[in-house]
Amino acid sequence: MHRWSQLFIPTLREAPADAEVASHKLLLRAGYIRQLGAGIYSYLFLGNRSINKIVGIVRQEMDKIGQEFLLPALNPREIWEESGRWQVMGDNMFRLKDRKGADLCLGMTHEEVMTSIARNELRSYKQLPQIWYQIQTKFRDEPRPKSGLLRVRQFIMKDAYSFDIDEAGLDESYNKHDKAYRRIFTRCGLQFVAVEADSGAMGGSASQEFMVYTEAGEDLIASAPSGYAANLEKATSKLAPVEDLAATGDGSPELVHTPGQRTIEEVGAFLNVQPQHQIKTMAYIVDLPKADHDKLGAVRPVVIFLRGDHSLNEAKLAALAGGELRPMTPEEIIEIFKAPAGYLGPIGVEAAPHPKKPGTLVILDKALEGRTNLIAGANKEEYHLRNVTPMRDFKPTLTADVRNINEGEPDPINGEPLRLGKAVEIGHIFKLGYKYSKSMGASVLNRDGKEVTPIMGSYGIGIERILTAAIESSAAANNGSAYALHPAIAPFQTVVTITNVAEANLLAAGEKIAAELEAAGIDVLLDDRDERAGVKFKDADLIGIPYRINIGRGVAEGKVEVVDRLAGTMQEVALDAVAATVAKQVTSRLQP
Repeated sequence: MHRWSQLFIPTLREAPADAEVASHKLLLRAGYIRQLGAGIYSYLFLGNRSINKIVGIVRQEMDKIGQEFLLPALNPREIWEESGRWQVMGDNMFRLKDRKGADLCLGMTHEEVMTSIARNELRSYKQLPQIWYQIQTKFRDEPRPKSGLLRVRQFIMKDAYSFDIDEAGLDESYNKHDKAYRRIFTRCGLQFVAVEADSGAMGGSASQEFMVYTEAGEDLIASAPSGYAANLEKATSKLAPVEDLAATGDGSPELVHTPGQRTIEEVGAFLNVQPQHQIKTMAYIVDLPKADHDKLGAVRPVVIFLRGDHSLNEAKLAALAGGELRPMTPEEIIEIFKAPAGYLGPIGVEAAPHPKKPGTLVILDKALEGRTNLIAGANKEEYHLRNVTPMRDFKPTLTADVRNINEGEPDPINGEPLRLGKAVEIGHIFKLGYKYSKSMGASVLNRDGKEVTPIMGSYGIGIERILTAAIESSAAANNGSAYALHPAIAPFQTVVTITNVAEANLLAAGEKIAAELEAAGIDVLLDDRDERAGVKFKDADLIGIPYRINIGRGVAEGKVEVVDRLAGTMQEVALDAVAATVAKQVTSRLQP
C-alpha cells in the first residue's frame, strides 16, 4: 500500500514566478516535475507514474496494430544527409562530434533510422505491410522553451512508421493509426478534435493532427458542428457572394489618381469602396532547394493577389512556393513591379506560365476567382486602377487558396459558422509517400518480381502533451486553480484521506478501506500524515487525484464522504460499501 507519509511528494503553496500556463504551475506545485534547465525537466514520483500510465495505454493500443522497437537517440550524420534533412532541420537539431571528429545528432524523429532498417531487411512484398513503433526520448533545440512541458528541448514521443507495397496498403495503415489514436486519447479522458493539417518538414501528402482546445495552445484551429476541423494552415471556408462594383467608362482598366493613398483602408475611403472590392498585393522571395536550382534558380519572386479584407496564410503559400519565404526588399519590388510599395497591382507583372517553369510565380487567391471590376494598384506611384478583372486583364501562374479564414465564416461542408480557437497538438499522422524510401534507396520485389519502392507513413504522439492537455482542460473548468485527472492517467485513482491519524478508529477505518480498494484493483494512496485535515484536502486536490475518500467524524455513524472530483459531487457512503462503490465508479470511467 502506498502511504503518503513514506513518499516524496514535494507540493508547493505557490508556483514559481516564471511558470506561465496553468499546467506548468500545477505540475510544479503538485511535485510532478522539477526544472533542470531551459526546456529540460525531471519527472518526480507522481509525474513518472502518470507518464508510465500514459505510455502503458499507448503501448496497449499500438501493440494491436504494430511491433515495438527501440532505436538509438544518437544518429550518424550520413543517414540524415541521405534524406536531405541534415541541412533542412537547421538549428533545431542538436549536433555533436565524437572523439574522431565524426558528425552526429540527437534524434528529433526517426524516419531515417526506420527506413535504413527497412532497406536492409525487407526484400519482398510478402514481408509487407509492416508497422513499427517505438516510445523514445527525442531532442529539439527549441529556441524559446516555455509553457512547461509544452515547448521543451527533451521530450518523450511515440513514433510509428508503416511500410506498404502500394497506396491502398498505406490507406489501410493510416486508418489503423487513426482508429488507434482515437482509442488512446479517449482512454486518457481527453476531449479532442482531429483536424486536417500541414505535413511541414516531415513531407508527405495526407496529414491529420489530433488537438485539444485550450488557451495554452500555440496552434489555431477551426471547427464547426458539421464535423469539419482543420488547423489554420489548411482551413478553408465558403464565402458569401459579393456583389461586384459596376463598371465605369467602357469597362476597361481605368487609371485613377490616388495621391498619398497607399493602404487598402486609405484607398477604400478615398474611392468610397469596401475592402472586398479591392485587390491586395503581397510580394515575397522564395529560397528554393538545390534540386530546383538548375530549372528555377536559387531564388524566385512570388507575387500573391488577395481580396482586400483577407490576410495571407504563409504556410499555404510556402507549400505552393516550395521553399523558405521572405518579404521582397524595396529594391526587389522596384525590379519586379517597376513601382514602389503601396501602388502594386497585377497588370504588367509577367507571370511564369507554369509553377515548374522559370519566372515570377503569380498566385491568385480563390476568393478572387470570377470577380470583376476590382480596384488594384496601377504599378505607378500615386495611381490605382478601376475595372480590374482577373483572367481578362491578367493571368496568374495558378489560382489557389492562400488566405486565412476568419471566425464565423461558413464551413465548407454545411456552411455552419466556424469557431477559431487555440489548441494543443497531442498527435499527428502523415502519409509520407516515397520521400524517405526513395531518397534512401529502400526497395522490395513485387508480385511480378519487379523492384519497387515501398510507400511510407509516419505517426507521432507526444506523451507529455497528453498529460499537459488533460491538466489544462480540467484546470480551465476550475479557473486554473485546480484539476482532476482521468483515473486512467492519474498517478493514483483514489486517495483515502484520514482527517486525524491520532484517532485510532479513523486510522483503522482508513487502512481498511485502502486495503479493500487495493484488493479490488484500484490504485490507491493512503494519506496517513500527521497534518491538519484542510492541508490534506488541499494537497489531495493539488495532485489531481480524481476520487477522494474523507475518513472523518462520520465514521462514528458508519459513513465516509466520497468526493468525485471529475463530476464535482460528494456523497456519503456506508463504510462497508465504500470500496465497492468507488471501485465501480472508477471501473466505469476506465471503459473505452
